[in-house]
Amino acid sequence: MTAPAAAREAADTRQDQFLDVLSREAALARFEEALFPRALPVVELPLLAALGLPLAADIKAPVDAPPFDRSNVDGFAVRSADLAGVGPGSPVELRLNGESVHCGAAPTLAVAPGTATAVATGAPMPRGADAMLMVEHTHPAGPGAIEATRSAAPGQFVSFAGSDIARGETLLRAGAVVGAREIGMLAACGVASVSVVRKPRVAVLSTGDELTQPGEPLRPAAIFDTNGPIVAAAVAENGGEAVFLGAVPDDEGKLWAAMSAAFADCDMLILSGGTSKGAGDLTHRLVGRLGAPGIVAHGVALKPGKPLCLAVCDGKPVVILPGFPTSAMFTFHDMIAPVLRRMAGLPPRAEASVEAVTPVRIPSELGRREYVMVSLVQGREGLVAYPSGKGSGAITSFAQADGFLAIDALADHMPAGARASVTLFTPHVRAPDLVVIGSHCLGLDAAMAPLARAGLAARVIALGSMGGVSAMRRGECDLAPLHLLDEKTGAWNAPFLSDGMELVPGWRRMQGVVFRPRDARFEGRDAHGAVAGALADPACLMVNRNQGAGTRILMDRLLAGARPEGYFNQPRSHNAVAAAVAQGRADWGLAIRQAAEAYGLGFIPLTQEHYDFALLTERRDRPAVRAFLASLASEETRNALRQLGFEPA
Repeated sequence: MTAPAAAREAADTRQDQFLDVLSREAALARFEEALFPRALPVVELPLLAALGLPLAADIKAPVDAPPFDRSNVDGFAVRSADLAGVGPGSPVELRLNGESVHCGAAPTLAVAPGTATAVATGAPMPRGADAMLMVEHTHPAGPGAIEATRSAAPGQFVSFAGSDIARGETLLRAGAVVGAREIGMLAACGVASVSVVRKPRVAVLSTGDELTQPGEPLRPAAIFDTNGPIVAAAVAENGGEAVFLGAVPDDEGKLWAAMSAAFADCDMLILSGGTSKGAGDLTHRLVGRLGAPGIVAHGVALKPGKPLCLAVCDGKPVVILPGFPTSAMFTFHDMIAPVLRRMAGLPPRAEASVEAVTPVRIPSELGRREYVMVSLVQGREGLVAYPSGKGSGAITSFAQADGFLAIDALADHMPAGARASVTLFTPHVRAPDLVVIGSHCLGLDAAMAPLARAGLAARVIALGSMGGVSAMRRGECDLAPLHLLDEKTGAWNAPFLSDGMELVPGWRRMQGVVFRPRDARFEGRDAHGAVAGALADPACLMVNRNQGAGTRILMDRLLAGARPEGYFNQPRSHNAVAAAVAQGRADWGLAIRQAAEAYGLGFIPLTQEHYDFALLTERRDRPAVRAFLASLASEETRNALRQLGFEPA
């Protein structure tokens, strides 16, 4: 016997020790221990070519979406104060400005008191206007005028700049699977190509003298090859690129040639048939020649699926599935698909629909069956479905939702506390490990990054500081970021906590007045002097923030009861405030320093606010909560916060 032949025989003999039946858990543990960790293959692909693939790196938004305040309806840009008390029986006449604003055209005339400007759906809002009035709620009133028959709330039918996607915000995390919704989000930000995990190439090979390929004549004692097509399809369904090589007869030379060629060309090799201990078994004896360590499990305590054979050869997985189709598919989905999805950078599969409770009343238009997109979080008694509230033009409403629920046409709302069936957009959606509801800050990205790398899923819902505290009282989140100053005590955040909550220090960030550079009304002044100068100039237009936001509380305290022009212009983010000022739709507002720098604005410091976290004490010991607290305390996160311009507490 030659030396190579003796070595092969010795290797085959060593493999026999693995013919003892293992438990499912032990077999899978051996398989994964021999295979992982491993680097994921990364390629850069055009956006459309990345469909179905997981991202290899986080993607941050290079621009705001929308990039300007825009109208959601066809109608007239108005000042909401002009329409106070207006109704069908008490209309008001407004003079039309001498322009109509269409998509792609920038407005040139401001909306002065008592005037309105015609604006098309999706077109920019003109300066001075803080709401849209639908054309259906107006009548012509002679040349150059309209009669308004409805009032308008500030912000009505307006999508503010950055209200959907804020510049610098993490759009998608590494591992997120690129679908149509994700492509829409990335395209909305001008992203043309992305780094993704390449599909692992999986060779699929059937073995057996009795096999005939579908479409060929079926000879006596032969059967059609069922396993090959089934396994190839299952590989494609679970993130692999299937390379189906047909069937090979039980001939050692032919089988070895097919196996070795397939193994060299692909990232994984799956065979079916030839796993039993009979004298005719060839495949498991040949696996040891492909590389070390070879077979790690041969025989698993599964029914069906006992003859399953698992191997890792020079870093590549080799699987020999049982010959019966039922056994082959059971073992593939139970044991192989999770490993393949992990190699492809994909998350585990999950159910297609779930039951969840709605935490708030969801209004609906009577007479229409309405579908409401929702994000799922874990509540005290099960899943909670938070409706997406960014509006019909928001890309993220669709991209960040887990699924949707339906409201019947005969109902005008779905009540708070209702149980609903949520249809999932993708089968692998699951409730997040960590839920954060409250005030949003770019610093959250730095704190969340270690959790994402650890495989923990986090859901961040920006409802404002008070919205987060309310959600925590209902048990719907683990953490509620807030920055609220109590005017009576001068203390930050702690006075707003209820029983069962505790305060976790976060970081400090500077709030201040933002304005366009070289504006003499603000240059060289402190914050209070700048605001005093702005209030003294009737033409100086401010931009405010939404009710419930910590910045709104600071603004109201600074204004001391004043209601200057623009007070009711109330976007929901720092980026939207900065965008309004940078684009000339407002002259000043309050925002954090980072937003001012991103837009090239002047910045006058007002106060260093405390951006902290309310923690639901009963959830402190959850693994994801512990991971977040560890991240906050780590030097990695603290340094990342400092690089963003924040000061860790």
